[in-house]
Amino acid sequence: MPEPHHEAFPGVLNGGIIGSLLDCHSNWTAAWHLTTRRGEPKPPCTVTAEYSVKLLRPTPSGQPVHLVAHVAESTDKKAVIEAELSSGGEVCATCSGTFVAVKPRHPAYHGW
Repeated sequence: MPEPHHEAFPGVLNGGIIGSLLDCHSNWTAAWHLTTRRGEPKPPCTVTAEYSVKLLRPTPSGQPVHLVAHVAESTDKKAVIEAELSSGGEVCATCSGTFVAVKPRHPAYHGW
């Protein structure tokens, strides 16, 4: 549920917040998918390789947002994810991105 400090201007959710939500939700979708694909007991550490967001319409800040994501393609090391953010039954933003599993030597390895 957005709060006033998440607004770009009164009544509208900030685009940077929308991008962060889509990035995070997509990254965890990739991590979960790779866990299942590899048959591992816990998710690998995944990072965003690239992503793009399309802001389709203003996202109201006075009602909950809903995120959905699915795997468009994958290998054992990466997943391409497509996601959307909706509010009030309307899709307000979409995202497509590539998320990769990293190894212990990577600077972001389990940095979250």
